[in-house]
Amino acid sequence: QVQLVESGGGLVQAGGSLRLSCAASGNIFSVNAMGWYRQAPGKQRELVASIPNGGSTNYADSVKGRFTISRNNAKNTVYLQMNSLKAEDTAVYYCNVEICSDLGVELEYYWGQGNQVTGSS
Repeated sequence: QVQLVESGGGLVQAGGSLRLSCAASGNIFSVNAMGWYRQAPGKQRELVASIPNGGSTNYADSVKGRFTISRNNAKNTVYLQMNSLKAEDTAVYYCNVEICSDLGVELEYYWGQGNQVTGSS
């Protein structure tokens, strides 16, 4: 079993900052790509940022220059630092992690439970 536990969401005034964390635990042999998605009411879930295990990060155009994704491989944790938050950033944020649970087992994607982020105008 693999579990992803998110923390760090909340309500913040426009222009403020929040930091999301997502820690993976359980049967983990290796962790590949890690990322953050968000889903606003009435909209489809969209990729916010991703970070491979080595290589360049990737960001949605709407968050470039404001959000920063990072990871701590020793802790199997991915972070999303969100600065200059806007009302349009309001959504439920989900982490998504590609994990191999054992040698020879295929990689699978796991989702966090979701965390509400609200930017008030």
